[in-house]
Amino acid sequence: MLHTTLMVVHFFTAVSIVLLVLLQRGKGADAGAGFGAGASGTVFGARGAGTALSRTTAILAVVFMITSLSLTYVGSRTVAPPSTVLERLSQQPKNPPVSNAPANAPAPSSAGAPAAAGSAAPATPAAPTKPAQ
Repeated sequence: MLHTTLMVVHFFTAVSIVLLVLLQRGKGADAGAGFGAGASGTVFGARGAGTALSRTTAILAVVFMITSLSLTYVGSRTVAPPSTVLERLSQQPKNPPVSNAPANAPAPSSAGAPAAAGSAAPATPAAPTKPAQ
């Protein structure tokens, strides 16, 4: 929820900065004042639009930096569960647990002992099988 809110504020701040920068006059725009481009003095006052737009741009730049840092902090603290098979496989342990018994060997049991109550193991050992030829 916080991440989404920060993203929305960040997006609108970025768009606002772009629009304000495009509205501002460049340094070479003063030369056009002789040809009728001095009309901005009537709308924004005698000092022109430079100070109001510059201050607003500076404030939005600070908001943009704060949201950038906040998004970085929130993004680094959020741990999402793996969403793909490759991410799940990369999080599994690389080395399986080590045991002394071979992988295909049956569990050790006493050959002549009776089976415990409720167990499915036979009371007598199984007959050895003949090797296939």
